[in-house]
Amino acid sequence: MNVAERSTWSPIPRNFDIVNMAFNRELIWDKPLRNPGQNVSLIPYVATGYDKNFEKGTPANTNLQVGGDAKVAIGPALNLDLTVNPDFSQVEVDEQVTNLDRFEIFFPERRQFFLENADLFAGFGVDGTRPFFSRRIGVVRDESIGQNIQNTIYGGARLSGKINNNTRVGFLTMQAGEDASIGLPSTNYTVATVQQKVLTRSNVGFIFVNKQAFQDSVGGDFTMSPLKYSRVAGADFNLATADNRWNGKVFYHHSFDENNLDSAFAFGGFINYSTPEWNVDLFARNVGANYDPEVGFVRRRDIRQIAHTTWRNFYPSSGKVQSHGPGFDFDMVFNSLEVDATDEIANWLNSTFNIGVLDYDINLMYRIRWRSTANFNIRFRKEYTYLFNSFDPSGTGGLKLPAGTDYNPKLIVASYNSDARKKFFFNLSTRSGEYFNGTRLNLSGTVTYRYQPKGFASLAFTYNRIRLPEPYNSADLFLIGPRIDLTFSKSVFWTTFVQFNSQISNLNINSRLQWRFKPVSDFFLVYTDNYFAESFEEGTVFRVGQPRARAIVAKLTYWLNL
Repeated sequence: MNVAERSTWSPIPRNFDIVNMAFNRELIWDKPLRNPGQNVSLIPYVATGYDKNFEKGTPANTNLQVGGDAKVAIGPALNLDLTVNPDFSQVEVDEQVTNLDRFEIFFPERRQFFLENADLFAGFGVDGTRPFFSRRIGVVRDESIGQNIQNTIYGGARLSGKINNNTRVGFLTMQAGEDASIGLPSTNYTVATVQQKVLTRSNVGFIFVNKQAFQDSVGGDFTMSPLKYSRVAGADFNLATADNRWNGKVFYHHSFDENNLDSAFAFGGFINYSTPEWNVDLFARNVGANYDPEVGFVRRRDIRQIAHTTWRNFYPSSGKVQSHGPGFDFDMVFNSLEVDATDEIANWLNSTFNIGVLDYDINLMYRIRWRSTANFNIRFRKEYTYLFNSFDPSGTGGLKLPAGTDYNPKLIVASYNSDARKKFFFNLSTRSGEYFNGTRLNLSGTVTYRYQPKGFASLAFTYNRIRLPEPYNSADLFLIGPRIDLTFSKSVFWTTFVQFNSQISNLNINSRLQWRFKPVSDFFLVYTDNYFAESFEEGTVFRVGQPRARAIVAKLTYWLNL
């Protein structure tokens, strides 16, 4: 019998996610917990590898690295982590995306050292406006080629956890290496946070971020410049009521550098009201034109934004549907500049409120949740976009739409997730309809087969059929990513991830073998390859060309308890 049932220790209302800390009960032990005594661990590693860049034509490189981490328990819930010459070669590559965006794309952190207690550092602000983003550490931009490159990290430390039942602290400092070839001095990245519980489940948090160059042997622009700095200070108030009916946030952050410019701030927040019948969310933010947290992530500057979402939920007393209901949503981005809009709604907003609407979308929505865990969402959307800068919506480097033009497409956004309990399950989504001055047909999804208990195989895909009038480029963009995860035993694991991206004409292979020869001690063998690839020519799916870059790494880690 295929029953969709999940059990929890504490009763959780059905309108909330089952992973919810609001309804946890108090744990009472029959006797006091025993003091474990000294708790110190060393995790040294040794790694060797080979890599060659065929595209640049540089000689092959072999290397041997030694380093490691240490974990020291300062208290029952406070840990000190140290790292020397950290190596992240075993971390899986990012999932590629088809880039049709006008702004920087956010890729989540995957390196283990930055993930523990990550909310103490990464939880400040809101999506798209974060004062601290750990992926800025160890990655720099080589302006000569216009690409991000890896930057050596000498070492660092992280202190994180609770100092009492109501107070959490976080301190992270990392020293990155010098690279004279691109004029980069050795740079220190430091972030300090404190979070104090208030009321029943709410808290107040403070953050300070500092990026500081330490050497004066090389020169250049600011982020490559000695004795210059980028700093951010801010505070967040996070609201969570005892019954979880109200949740929200208010934040204010300010960036500082040697230029001392005005409008170097970001503030905003959201409030959410949730009951079994209703879910209402209101969001607003204001990002100054000169807000520049160099160790953060800011999608857009010089904007004001307001957004609202309302859902009405119905719960049938019988049948296969768990809940369903309609929704309404809008999102508007604007600033104080004068914008000559051709769209009626944008023009009315501009003239009535004396603002310049840059983007908006209005959505009529409906969603269905089945008892089997399957779900379906659909929204009918009207958008508006004003281009301050020229932009190629085909994503192929063709002729750009001119700055100062605006577009108001209508489209459908929909998704379906099948029953995830079954061995074979899938999800599909689309965002199709009018697109700038043309049309776009989009289909994305993942198909997964789970062969329990040995692993799973999946195929992720994205197809974008973009049609624009002459002289602008039309395009057929494909992104295909098969993946295999196998568990040969309790100690041997193998993952292979292949990604073909027609937008950048690249085929990437990442294969990782892991042998856990003792608890928390591993041997990794990682192979990565990139090829030039062309798609859909003369009836072929893709054609693999010359190699671009290749690397193979062997890494051994060993956990020592002192």
